[in-house]
Amino acid sequence: MTARQPDPAAGAEPERGVVVGVFPKGADGASELAELRELARTAGVATVAEVVQHRAHPDPRTFVGKGKLTDLKQAYSDSSGEVLLVDDELSPTQQRSLEDALQARVVDRTQLILDIFAQHARSAEGKLQVELAQLEYNLPRMRGMWQHLERLGGGVGTRGPGESQLESDRRLARTRVALVKRRLRALSGQRATRRKERQRTTVPTIALAGYTNVGKSTLLNALTGAGASVDDRLFETLDPTTRAFEHDGKRYLVTDTVGFVRRLPTQLVEGFAATLEETLVADLVLHVADASLLDERLRETIDAVHTVLANIGADDIPLELVLNKVDVLDPLARRRVSHAFPRALQISASTGEGLETLRARIAELFSDRFEEVRLLVPYSNGRALAELYGLGAPIAERRDTPEGVRIRARLPRQEIGRFASFLVAGEPEQEATAS
Repeated sequence: MTARQPDPAAGAEPERGVVVGVFPKGADGASELAELRELARTAGVATVAEVVQHRAHPDPRTFVGKGKLTDLKQAYSDSSGEVLLVDDELSPTQQRSLEDALQARVVDRTQLILDIFAQHARSAEGKLQVELAQLEYNLPRMRGMWQHLERLGGGVGTRGPGESQLESDRRLARTRVALVKRRLRALSGQRATRRKERQRTTVPTIALAGYTNVGKSTLLNALTGAGASVDDRLFETLDPTTRAFEHDGKRYLVTDTVGFVRRLPTQLVEGFAATLEETLVADLVLHVADASLLDERLRETIDAVHTVLANIGADDIPLELVLNKVDVLDPLARRRVSHAFPRALQISASTGEGLETLRARIAELFSDRFEEVRLLVPYSNGRALAELYGLGAPIAERRDTPEGVRIRARLPRQEIGRFASFLVAGEPEQEATAS
């Protein structure tokens, strides 16, 4: 079950949702539910009521305790709710119990995120990854679709077509899972081939990682002119987008990745291998954070991203923290952020503030990869020229002379050996002025 999407063309009202969460004693329920409210908004659901229970662990059968379940039923009825959104992943038993108690559709946190992913997936691979995550999530919950059979009770009269239909549906779902996985493996091979081609050029690769909706796509556009979608919605970017920019004659590749959230469901971490793999093979991770958040919330989002990076094995890749949206901060807030994160770069992807400093920082981090050389390439060796340009536009100066093409370039150190036969120590003054 997923949240019903309003039809903007038809002018439909957002679906009315009641949100519920169970948190430890002392936790601020309103703050804890802030992310679920934002997820609901992205999915087209208006939050009309909230119910919070403080207890050590959710009830294993009904999620909330018996007394709070009564309060929840009353709040759901009074607010004319159309869907119950739960800030946790429910077990099949919990979901079925809540649906029976409220006679309502119940959507847990994982379902809600999958629903949003399904809206935003654009590429064939992204759509397959969403489908796989949904199939694997729904498989153990398929019995809920046949509750009318369960009411008949066990024993005589309950065996036969009903159970066969359920098993048939499960078999079809498992077959579909295997098919989707095969297709994803094929696409993964194609992606690996493209990645090897990029790596062959020895162009530094940079992954933009960060909490969802912090402005990663806006930053990608500002750095590279990519034209990626930047709507104010969570998980606007699912499919990895890679674009290039140049600075001081050197080329860099930047990849925008899916945004992270707290407690990112396991199915999504495993399913969205495409965008996460781009992080794993990057030479540098730019961790983009929203500087306009309150201090505690900012640290929470930063910690959440570090956790996800560690979960996917990317915590050993060099990382630079970039604080975006500083244009909305007053001078006092800027000083406070500078004090809290003294090494972080402060930028505004929307206004362009700090972007040149960011480019310079990136160039500095990769400076030891390159060495300036002078080459004299005979006209008869056009292939060498093509290979030079294929390294990612490292040529700073080119001049045609009677002896051949004189080139000044910053080459990756590991590639200098390929062009050793063309190296020259310098240029006589008369040659420098001859052309």
